[in-house]
Amino acid sequence: MAAFEYSALDDRGKTRRGVLESDSARGARHLLREQGLTPLTIDAVRHETAGGNSWLARLQSLNPTELALFTRQLSTLIAAGLPIDTALSGIIRQTDNNRMRKIVTAVRARVVEGQSLAQGLSAFPRAFSDLYRATVAAGEEAGHLPAVLERLADYTEGRQATAQKVQMALFYPALLTLMAVAVVIGLVTYVVPQVVQVFVQMKQTLPPLTTGLIAVSAFLRAHWLLLILGLAAAGGGFALALRNPAFAWRWENLTLRLPVIGRLTRGINAARFARTLSILAAAGVPMLKALSISGAVVASAPMRKAVETATDRVREGAPIARSLEASRLFPPMMLQLMAAGEQSGALDTMLERAAIQQERELETLINAVLGLFEPILILVMGGVVLLIVLAILVPIFDLNQLVH
Repeated sequence: MAAFEYSALDDRGKTRRGVLESDSARGARHLLREQGLTPLTIDAVRHETAGGNSWLARLQSLNPTELALFTRQLSTLIAAGLPIDTALSGIIRQTDNNRMRKIVTAVRARVVEGQSLAQGLSAFPRAFSDLYRATVAAGEEAGHLPAVLERLADYTEGRQATAQKVQMALFYPALLTLMAVAVVIGLVTYVVPQVVQVFVQMKQTLPPLTTGLIAVSAFLRAHWLLLILGLAAAGGGFALALRNPAFAWRWENLTLRLPVIGRLTRGINAARFARTLSILAAAGVPMLKALSISGAVVASAPMRKAVETATDRVREGAPIARSLEASRLFPPMMLQLMAAGEQSGALDTMLERAAIQQERELETLINAVLGLFEPILILVMGGVVLLIVLAILVPIFDLNQLVH
């Protein structure tokens, strides 16, 4: 069986598009004609190739919301006792998302052919990560697929909720920053020249603050386009430089050492690592493989390298917590919980507790940073506006003294 994407005309002359399963394109045309449709195009749904950066591969992916919905639906249907292919058919009928329908139909076609669910998911690595596929494979091998899918559904929904929470928390500070910058630029480039022009025409000697503000205003008005192009070029150059492994490594090492940004970076990656490792350990994935997959989800290159080094030490017989501790990049509390889990034989439980503790600490830190950022931004904005006002008022005070 294979999945085919089609477009066809119905009896009213309207074009209908969808995905169906058949042994061949000819069989797919026959099925469409049986439904009273006139086939226009029949294209096989192709899985991703090794060159997964093509535009076709990007279309064959699921965003976090879609992945969470798919996982929860599949978990619920399989827990109800439905066979995997029937559960996938139910998801296909219920979804209105054409991209999801296409992917799930292709996965179901592979399952019907006799492949496992994990093998079917492996055709779409952009939609289903290594963590996802490894967890599903472990659940199938152990015979606990419903429980594993339930855990995966909680994980994907939790990550989506956390991402949305952070985005909403950053929205107001970002908007406030944009408004502050816009107000300052408007004052310096439009309001200040109009007011200060009066003093220039009077040939009054201006104080240094006013002279400096006039110079800044003149520079922005004369070179605003070059300034924007320069900032864009600097941003593009920095992005290109980050593609150099040596520069990227130095930059990420620097960010890890910064007071607040470094703590946030370490916290985000440590929480992701602990959560991923807990899911894989609970699913019965071999620890070395679980460490390899968990390290791959870490975004920071130095921390990812630390996990790889720790994996080599674990392979030689060293404890996990002690191997990670050598890098000094992971939070001590998380390592203590991992060590307790290794000693008690309940590593998956302690890893989950470590992930929860780290996520709570991270949320508290983000809220504290955002709580401090807003008043600091207001103070900075007030200081800039005060300088602009003083630059305008000081010549007025001097003029009044001359008149009197």
